[in-house]
Amino acid sequence: MEVQAALIAAGAAAVFAGSLAPQIVRRVGDGVIRNAIGDDLRSDESASGRVDVASLRSEDLVKGAATRSPGSLRFFKRLFDILTALALIVFLSPLLIATAIAIKLDSKGPVLYRQRRVGLDGREFEIFKFRSMREDAERGGARWAAANDDRITRVGRFIRRTRIDEIPQAINIIKGEMSFVGPRPERPEFVRMLEKEIPHYHERHIVKPGITGWAQVRHEYTASVEGARDKLAYDLFYIKHFSPILDLLIVLMTVRVAILGIGSR
Repeated sequence: MEVQAALIAAGAAAVFAGSLAPQIVRRVGDGVIRNAIGDDLRSDESASGRVDVASLRSEDLVKGAATRSPGSLRFFKRLFDILTALALIVFLSPLLIATAIAIKLDSKGPVLYRQRRVGLDGREFEIFKFRSMREDAERGGARWAAANDDRITRVGRFIRRTRIDEIPQAINIIKGEMSFVGPRPERPEFVRMLEKEIPHYHERHIVKPGITGWAQVRHEYTASVEGARDKLAYDLFYIKHFSPILDLLIVLMTVRVAILGIGSR
C-alpha cells in the first residue's frame, strides 16, 4: 500500500506541474502551427495538421524533410534529445524507482520490457519500456492492445494512461536510436503488414522515431490498418513540415495527453 501511495503521489505531482498546459496549447492553436511550418502551406493541411497521403509525392516529402532539417538543426535537435533524456532520468528518478517497485510487487516478471521496433531507415532496434502487461501476454503471438485489454496489469493501466511506461526510452535516445519527438516506432510484424496495405508507410522511417509525436497528440490510439492509415497522415505532416517550434508544441500537447490519459490502452 505504501508503494502504491507513493506512485499515486508522484503522478499527482506531475499532473499539478503540467496543469497549465491545456490552456497554453489551446491559446497557441493553429497560428503557431502556421508559423512553425511556413506560409507556403496549403490551407487544408494547416487546418487538419495532416497530409493527403493519396496525393503525396515521395520526392516532395523527402525534399521538404531535407530542407527543414539542415545539419546545424539536426545537431541542436540531437543535443536537445540528449539533455532531455538525461533530465528525465535524473529529475524523475524517484518516480522511476517507485514505478519499478510497484511493478515488481504487482505481478511476476521483469520491471523493464524490451521489444523489437523499426527505426530510422527501417533498421530494427530494441525499445525499453516499463512492463505494463503480464509476463505471458504474447504467448499466442504479437497483437495490438485493445480496449479493456485483460493482459494489462493494475499498475500497467496507470503507467500507460500517464505515459510513465515510455520514460525508459530515454535510454534509446541516449543510444541514438530515437529522438524525443518523432513518429512512434512500430513492431516489425506490423510494419511488414502495413507497408503492404498503406502507400508511403515506409517513408515514416526517414526520420528517427520518437517517444512522442504529432500523431500521438492529434489522434487517439488505434489498433487497425485503417487507424494506422489515419495516423500516417499526421506522421508524414510532421516529417514534411518539421521545425523546432512544432517540436515544442508537440511537447506541450504531450503534457495534456499524459494528464488526461488520451488514447491510452
